[in-house]
Amino acid sequence: MQVFYSDHCPFPLPPGHRFPAEKYRLLREALLHRGVLAPYELHPADPVPLEVLALAHTRAYIQAVLDGHLPPQIERQIGLPWSPELARRSLLSVGGTWQAAQVALREGIGGNLAGGTHHALADQGMGFCIFNDVAVTALALLEAGWVQRLAIVDLDVHQGNGTAAILAARPEVFTLSLHGEKNYPFRKVPSTLDIGLPDHCDDETYLAALREALTAVLAFRPQMVLYLAGADPLAADRLGRLDLSLAGLEQRDRMVLKACAAHDIPIVLVMAGGYAKPIELTVEAHLQTYMLAREILGSP
Repeated sequence: MQVFYSDHCPFPLPPGHRFPAEKYRLLREALLHRGVLAPYELHPADPVPLEVLALAHTRAYIQAVLDGHLPPQIERQIGLPWSPELARRSLLSVGGTWQAAQVALREGIGGNLAGGTHHALADQGMGFCIFNDVAVTALALLEAGWVQRLAIVDLDVHQGNGTAAILAARPEVFTLSLHGEKNYPFRKVPSTLDIGLPDHCDDETYLAALREALTAVLAFRPQMVLYLAGADPLAADRLGRLDLSLAGLEQRDRMVLKACAAHDIPIVLVMAGGYAKPIELTVEAHLQTYMLAREILGSP
């Protein structure tokens, strides 16, 4: 299994900032320490080529991010203070998903220990998301002619508004978002299939909804799945508002991975959200995604 990371490019945050930037490094270290991945399976991501990034984002917005000329209101909506390191890290995060997709085409699975930045719109970021890695990757795959149909299975607890907006005119992409109905963003953009869940939704209710949603995804016959395996449906998540257990998230991942394996659909794993305290719960949720991927899909 070939997996990409971008935590080798840290970015500064003010003391007490609520974004858990250390989760990326902690997950990479845990994957190695627990023997889920070998060192030769982990690769530093390359920055996404700007011409690929421009498939999903306006050139004016890309340049504003690179130059640090974001309007103050957009920077506030992003929720992360601009720095040259943050701009660089954003390019690496998208690059990791794009590289993982190319690996998945060859080997059946690829991973990015970042990504899932599904709130970013074509001309602005929001909600801790600067560039939309899954929308960029979907459009790049179609542009290259490597797939004709693909699905984005977004199981972050927040609705994938940016992904839905960027890909609204692309019928070749099935966008699924299974999310908290009353959670952020408060203005949602319609996906191909949106399933809004009530606050405090439990494992049983969540998994029943996912089972129904995956039936619709498989009926689309995608040639690749981009899977946002968010850890934020956990009951312990500070921003989640759902009540899933780690065991429930394990069943969720197992359902998605087994569905792809049964239909020979290449899959790309990206992290998306996770804001639990202690942070070790978020790391454990992401870790078990990779443990299951190893178990179900094995090594190429």
